[in-house]
Amino acid sequence: MTGRKATFPALLLAAGLAAAGLGPAPLWAAEPQYATMEDLGEALFFDTNLSKNGTQACATCHSPDNGFTDPRETDAGRAVSLGDDGSSLGDRNAPTASYAVFSPPFHRREDGKYVGGQFLDGREKDLAGQAGGPPLNPIEMGMPHKAAVVERLKDNPAYAEAFPRLFGKDVFATDEAAYGAMAAAIAAFEGTDTFAPFDSKYDRFLRGEVKLTDQEELGRLLFFSQQFTNCNQCHQLRRLPGQKQETFSNYEYHNIGIPANTAVRVLNGVAKDHVDRGLLDNPAVDDPAEAGKFKVPTLRNVAVTGPYMHNGVFTKLRTAILFYNKYNSKNPERQVNPETGQPWRQPEVAENISLKELESGPALEDKRIDALVAFLKTLTDKRYEHLLKDD
Repeated sequence: MTGRKATFPALLLAAGLAAAGLGPAPLWAAEPQYATMEDLGEALFFDTNLSKNGTQACATCHSPDNGFTDPRETDAGRAVSLGDDGSSLGDRNAPTASYAVFSPPFHRREDGKYVGGQFLDGREKDLAGQAGGPPLNPIEMGMPHKAAVVERLKDNPAYAEAFPRLFGKDVFATDEAAYGAMAAAIAAFEGTDTFAPFDSKYDRFLRGEVKLTDQEELGRLLFFSQQFTNCNQCHQLRRLPGQKQETFSNYEYHNIGIPANTAVRVLNGVAKDHVDRGLLDNPAVDDPAEAGKFKVPTLRNVAVTGPYMHNGVFTKLRTAILFYNKYNSKNPERQVNPETGQPWRQPEVAENISLKELESGPALEDKRIDALVAFLKTLTDKRYEHLLKDD
């Protein structure tokens, strides 16, 4: 075969001889399609065949081109996501999967506060638990049970080769083991730098590569201030401002008084009087004092991952900041939602509101609100900077 390329039939013949033990494996056959768990997880993350009708993958609601959130417009706008069945609408906004790896496992600290976990109510301890949820959710990917998912995994030759090699030869012995391996692979992919590059303008500023504008710098100083705002009480992980790999969340749970998204409830079939209890809906939590609390989200990519709050009730980032500001302002204009022109509606859960944190800052004038918006835009990963818009 010197100087000539092997034909496809010849390659197949060589592979067949190798499989029968009658010849060496061809060089092209030595490289598996998915060499690592992360490679396999990436394939699974984009695989629509893991949904009942073959229309939805993890990447559908967590699009890598849109800050790992759902960019699709529905009858409810982008507040909630459409399911694989083409009709079901969720009741919560799909949170970004970017930087999710930094959320600690769900636990209760010595001070009694719940911290970490995945999903807005922390009901899954870690990323693998989160990855295993959507395929079986009837209003998401809609598969009937784990066995049905595993059958689809087995039907894929590349998966059938990769799973035993990466997880052990008995990985398909039980549906539970195979399903767990699938979730672990997706979690491994979600733990890569693809999801957490730390290359925003803010990160480049910390490395001395760029300068912030005067407005962005004012926003930065306000954000980390102990005197002029209360932002960093919940949205700062590292002990000191300016430290590397700041995720802008302490992963605690708080009720900040968000109203129900009644427009979504009209469309998704959830009863108008239904109350989303947040953390109290976590099976591991039974204390009524946790009702209405949701996990503090990362602010990474926040400027390009609206709408905002756990139910997508606010469209603009500036509105979200104004909502916080209403707690500290006596100005009648600050008690009006600029998106509706009406007073801010009452909280869905009026108990357990974190007033200590919310009322600990001064009222902000427009200049400072605009500066905070400008600073938050600097937290946008470089790959998404083209999505930034005036707010």
